[in-house]
Amino acid sequence: MLKTGELGTAGAAGLSHVEMQRVPKRLYVGGLGHAVSKAELQERFGKFGHVLDAEIITRQDDQGNPLKAFAYITVNISDVDLRKCMTLLNKTKWKGGTLQIQLAKESFLHR
Repeated sequence: MLKTGELGTAGAAGLSHVEMQRVPKRLYVGGLGHAVSKAELQERFGKFGHVLDAEIITRQDDQGNPLKAFAYITVNISDVDLRKCMTLLNKTKWKGGTLQIQLAKESFLHR
């Protein structure tokens, strides 16, 4: 039996409590343009949840020229907002790159 204020399995709009609950998720964001800043990433992904951390990694060739840039973003986000984020931003062009967004694989540092 549900207590007053609980959403139950159907939720207010057919969503379960688990789908609406915000939890930290680590995202891999590939295809970044070389000029993207941490603040810009936080602003872009902050529309979907609270950005806890953003780390930009730029790979360079032997002469120090940037080859590709990607980021790991940790965001406190619900399953619903995560799906919305990935649907709206994945494969979109932004600041000279085409974003590729997916859940990050477990870091070898955390194994």
